Amino acid sequence: MSIPEFLLEVSIVVIAVVSLLTNLSVVLCFTQSAELRAHVPGIFVLNLSFSNILLAAVNMPATFLGVARSSRPFGDSFCHAVSSAETFISINAMLSMAALSMDRWVAVVFPLSYLSKMRHRDALLIVAYSWLHALSFALTQLMMDWGGYSHTYASCTVHLDRTGDGGGGGASQVQVRAAYTAFTALFHCSSFALCLLVLCFAYLKVLRVARSHCKRIDVITVQTLLLLVDMHPSVKERCLAQQKKRRQRASKKICVFIGSFVLCFSPYVITRLVELLPYVHVPRYWGIASKCLFYAKASTDPFVYCLLRQQYRKVLVSVFSRFMTKDKPFLSVHSSSSMLDAIDDVSLTRVT
Repeated sequence: MSIPEFLLEVSIVVIAVVSLLTNLSVVLCFTQSAELRAHVPGIFVLNLSFSNILLAAVNMPATFLGVARSSRPFGDSFCHAVSSAETFISINAMLSMAALSMDRWVAVVFPLSYLSKMRHRDALLIVAYSWLHALSFALTQLMMDWGGYSHTYASCTVHLDRTGDGGGGGASQVQVRAAYTAFTALFHCSSFALCLLVLCFAYLKVLRVARSHCKRIDVITVQTLLLLVDMHPSVKERCLAQQKKRRQRASKKICVFIGSFVLCFSPYVITRLVELLPYVHVPRYWGIASKCLFYAKASTDPFVYCLLRQQYRKVLVSVFSRFMTKDKPFLSVHSSSSMLDAIDDVSLTRVT
């Protein structure tokens, strides 16, 4: 085993473990908090977490075995099913991110009519469309036999065997190749390109509204500082520093949303599109590395959309504290009485 292959195997294992733990933590938060379940974006978050859990439990182990064995990890039928599952999961996850961005756009740009524009029924309809969209491509790939083991990516993925007819029956290789090229281009355009367009549109609109709000707050802050002449210079500097952080906060968040999407998905998508050109050979290590970046998005999504927020942190802390209190051994009568005596002594000393 070479050093690059060992590093790639370790990366896949780490990404799979982190993805499972973080996405299961998000699901745990929803099961333990009625407040989170009441929010409409929670439906999109659960759909995204569901896709990431399937990706970490099914496709990442298959890719790990493909890298370790340098061959097909399963039989033909099972590998075709895994490749179709990857197509469904990837499209569903990207459309869930697009739905989350549109939800935030409606909430920020139309705050007064948000409750009427984005209801639980509307969110369920969007999720149903996402599933139908993803299933249409996955079933088409399965029926056309355009899935299998790819040595370039060491995984069961959408793939056309150049030595065969690719499930085209009596059709010529040229026609099958053209159909596969059209399918792959449409697949990535209707998932990656469409979602990137929606993300950029929604978050740039949100950024514009956030900057307008910041300008209004800045005007009020400056007017207040001018009126308070006797204010200490250090307090004024602190106010101006907070004003600068407030302007940068929205830009940083939007850069994280769009940047993580582009950084994780674009190398793999561009590689798959370039691979469609005739006589183009993609190096194996680059193919597996781009696949690892594709998988890494599943481990970053819980932090980008959920776990760094205060609501989710509170739920996790409460669940962890309840778990720890259940595991603590019961104190003996002597130790409990001694603790009560100590508390009484402390209270007496405070009173005196």
